[in-house]
Amino acid sequence: MNQGSRALQVIVWGLLAIVLLAVVVVFLNASAKRSSLPKYGEVKDFTLTNQLGQTVTLADLKGKVWVADVIFTSCAGPCPKMTDQMAQLQNAFPADAPLRFVSITTHPQNDTPSELKAYSEKFSADPSRWHFLTGTMRELLQNLAIGSLKLTAVEKEKELQQDPNDLFIHSTMFVLVDKRGQVRGFYESLEPGFQEKIRGDIRSLLAER
Repeated sequence: MNQGSRALQVIVWGLLAIVLLAVVVVFLNASAKRSSLPKYGEVKDFTLTNQLGQTVTLADLKGKVWVADVIFTSCAGPCPKMTDQMAQLQNAFPADAPLRFVSITTHPQNDTPSELKAYSEKFSADPSRWHFLTGTMRELLQNLAIGSLKLTAVEKEKELQQDPNDLFIHSTMFVLVDKRGQVRGFYESLEPGFQEKIRGDIRSLLAER
C-alpha cells in the first residue's frame, strides 16, 4: 500500500471517529434531558373557569409544567396549609419559567370566580401563573381532579361533618404534570421534605425537551 493510500485511510477513519463521537455526544445530551420520573397517564381535555372568570383548558397548559391540588375556600381543615405550600412553590421559581399552578375547588356551588379571587389574594397568588378553577357542574371538576389527576374528593355525610364548613374529605396530595400533559408525580403536601422533593422534580421536568 503506498503512502497516499495510507494517508487517505487515516483521513477516512478520522472522519468516521469524529462522526461517531458526535453521535455519542448527541445521545448523551438527549438522555440527560429526559427525566427519570415515571409516567402515570395523560390528563384529558377540560374546560373550566378561573378566579378571573377566564376559560382555562388543557391547551392553555400545554408546553408548561404544572402542579395541581384540590381545595375549597371555606375549608376548616388542611386547605389553608396546602395553599400556603403552593404559594411557596410559586415564590420559589422565576415568574417567566414555563410553570403553572392549579388549585381545583371541590365546592363549585360556593366557590365562584369572585370567591376564588378573594381567597387567592390572601396567598398573593399571581393570576397569570396560578389558576383557581371552578365550573358550572361538579362533574366537570371531578373529571379533572379525580378522573385525570387521581385525586380524592368526596362529600362528607352530614353526621360526619364537625362544623358547617367541614364538607369534604379530599386528598392533600399535589400532582405534577409535564409539558405534554402527562402525570409524572404525586406528593403528600403535609409531609416533611415535601418542598425539597417536589422542587427537584419540577426542575427535572422543566429541563425536559
